[in-house]
Amino acid sequence: MAKESWIIEGVHHKWGTESFREADLIVLIHPNAYIQDARVISRFVKTRLGLEQGNYKQTFKSLCTMLFEWNRGFRKESIPAILELTEPYRAKRIIVRHNREILGHVARYAEQENGQKMDE
Repeated sequence: MAKESWIIEGVHHKWGTESFREADLIVLIHPNAYIQDARVISRFVKTRLGLEQGNYKQTFKSLCTMLFEWNRGFRKESIPAILELTEPYRAKRIIVRHNREILGHVARYAEQENGQKMDE
């Protein structure tokens, strides 16, 4: 956050209070549960086939953990917690379903910022 521009990504929201306060935009990507699970399965298959490199050995047990513990836990616990943590900053919070939606929001934000700088 000491730099002019920065992006923090990940599910590690509990320590992010300062970053939420300092951020120009807060983007929460909240995909459809089926899409989220399909991405995990796709990554699992590609890693097992050797098409992608993983950070750890993919097992059926780890797949079940990702699908039934991590993904469900994120949807049921983390998303509500993130919404609560970012509630004071809801004016700069954006919730999207697809990554491609982010670019439109960022472009609109940049236009607003440029317009404000021109007015100064």
